Amino acid sequence: MKSIILFGHGARDIRWREPFDRLCAMWRAQHPDNLVEVAFLESMQPTLYEAISTLTQLGTVEIVVVPVFFGQGGHLRNDFPELLENCRKQYPELRLSLTHPAGEDSAVLQAIVDLGARYI
Repeated sequence: MKSIILFGHGARDIRWREPFDRLCAMWRAQHPDNLVEVAFLESMQPTLYEAISTLTQLGTVEIVVVPVFFGQGGHLRNDFPELLENCRKQYPELRLSLTHPAGEDSAVLQAIVDLGARYI
């Protein structure tokens, strides 16, 4: 089974995670045959380790991590690779890969342009 983790930065304000929960609900509605979890770098649960643990307990053998970041700052360039490598060591049987950050995808950027265009 192949699964997705929507990975975000995290924040102290619990309301910050609401878009992630909506993304997760949308994924589940549109792709019911694939599991999805959210995970956060800091300040929120679950962590990447916890999300991976949940998915592997449900039978996942492959996980694609989608960084829901607008661009690649220090966290994605420095902290995340180390975190991902530690997860790979902890779960050597798991195929663990990642996509480009969401904000670097041309479809995401176009969706933002389209959003703005609706208001002019």
